Amino acid sequence: MKVIVDDKIPYIREALERLADKVIYLPGKDITADIVRDADALIIRTRTHCNKELLEGSRVRFIGTATIGFDHIDTEYCRSAGIAWSNCPGCNAGAVEQYVHASLLLLQKEKNVSLKQSCLGIVGVEHVGSRIANLAQRLGMRILLNDPPRHDRGENEFCSLQKLAEECNIITFHTPLIRKGIYKTFHLADHSFFNMLEKKPYLINTSRGEVVDTEALLAAMNEKIAGVIVDVWENEPDINRELLDKAFIATPHIAGYSADGKANATRMVLEAFCRFFQKPMDFHISLPEITGSDKNEDIRTLQQYNPHDDCNALRLHPEAFEKLREHYRLRRE
Repeated sequence: MKVIVDDKIPYIREALERLADKVIYLPGKDITADIVRDADALIIRTRTHCNKELLEGSRVRFIGTATIGFDHIDTEYCRSAGIAWSNCPGCNAGAVEQYVHASLLLLQKEKNVSLKQSCLGIVGVEHVGSRIANLAQRLGMRILLNDPPRHDRGENEFCSLQKLAEECNIITFHTPLIRKGIYKTFHLADHSFFNMLEKKPYLINTSRGEVVDTEALLAAMNEKIAGVIVDVWENEPDINRELLDKAFIATPHIAGYSADGKANATRMVLEAFCRFFQKPMDFHISLPEITGSDKNEDIRTLQQYNPHDDCNALRLHPEAFEKLREHYRLRRE
């Protein structure tokens, strides 16, 4: 069995090399049709686009992506070609919660935003959004939830995007990227969305860059929104420098990049690999100890992780967007 693996997926080598006969590690962008032609499986991240151009004529039977999102996989082609695929829903929910928690604390500390007097709008309330809702409850915030698929399934605690626009002074996005259909999220935050805003909120986007229309966001700066915390970008890694300069916090798509989140993703993708190929799951992933011991949760949160560190690194070297992601430091939740 031959497996091609994105070389930036951590904690995978020892386990996978016990499960496969031949393992080849490559940068995600360098995984090509010629390379995968005789591979049985691919284990990838978002930088590898698994479509007909990559997969046609290959013997690939399984694709595992060590990510929550799977818009880089052409699922219809895989279905027609008989290729199984698996993603890792919720793997980095704790890491994104840590990022949002730290960002909210910085809004309170540096922008004089009273969290207890704030209304937080959460757009997308699955694995990550649900954790953000629990976090907001602990912080004493009022919460409004927007999730049309869950609302249409009969769950009655959800409200419209317009209601969030009217009542929230912080809005955070946690949706998948869906480019068409009834639940389309591509440019969900567009000119019409920004024109609905009444409380001049802060916006947080840790979902997908294309969920927010960058040009519309820039046009709304100062007039319709108070500020933005942006971790995901349209056209990554060629990010908008004006948005980089104007954002309160701007980071290189690392909100979910805790060591815990990465370990969860690696474990989940290996479990899916083992299930598909009927291999025993006899592997173990261990992590170093957590630092930061202050009894105050707010202080401890910022001791363990402060998004300004990643923001400063990106502003200093915006051209190194990919390198900052690929060589991200160890960060425990």
